[in-house]
Amino acid sequence: MTLLAAESVTKRLPEGVTLVSDINLSVEPGEFVAITGPSGSGKSSLLYLLGLLDRPTSGRVLLEGRDTALLAPPDLAALRLARLGFVFQFHFLLPEFTALDNVLIPIRRRGALKPDAAEARARGLLAALGLADAAAKLPEQLSGGMRQRVAIARALANDPVLVLADEPTGNLDTKNAAAVFDIFGRLAAEEGRAILVVTHDADLAHRATRRVHLVDGRIVSDERS
Repeated sequence: MTLLAAESVTKRLPEGVTLVSDINLSVEPGEFVAITGPSGSGKSSLLYLLGLLDRPTSGRVLLEGRDTALLAPPDLAALRLARLGFVFQFHFLLPEFTALDNVLIPIRRRGALKPDAAEARARGLLAALGLADAAAKLPEQLSGGMRQRVAIARALANDPVLVLADEPTGNLDTKNAAAVFDIFGRLAAEEGRAILVVTHDADLAHRATRRVHLVDGRIVSDERS
């Protein structure tokens, strides 16, 4: 089954501005997709639609065969929490919480694991990302690259089938940016998760196995490595 499908998706603002137009796109498990395009081309708007953070004006988005347009807001929020993970340009870690507690937030919100199991999962994710020794540290005690890795661990907290990232390396130096893309590549290749990443960096985009290029809200190319 196709994991994610956008069918004739269009997003138009009330004042008449079209953000994305007639998007048809499908994503399979284990695909690592970079969404590229010039500034203002609709990259982030498309990611928000595919991540069920926004609804299209017309068309529909299907996740694991479910038509998400038919879901009420609470059901849509529950679906996002259970099946999707998000990473943004700014890590959005809560400054008063340790790295461990930041990763535990979505696990506790979902409530599917008992406390001991939840902590074990959070610690395991941090360890897998080279952050075992950072669990008790506050975000201000971590480097930019470490904070973004904590954000990735948080995105993986509820074992999502799809991770969506909006310019996740925008605040990182070249070395840390490459490390983040290496993590995404590993999650796709070794764990079978689908990864969708918006990036303006052509070199990083070529680390993905597929590149979807947008211009003026439309897909103009879709290439696989």
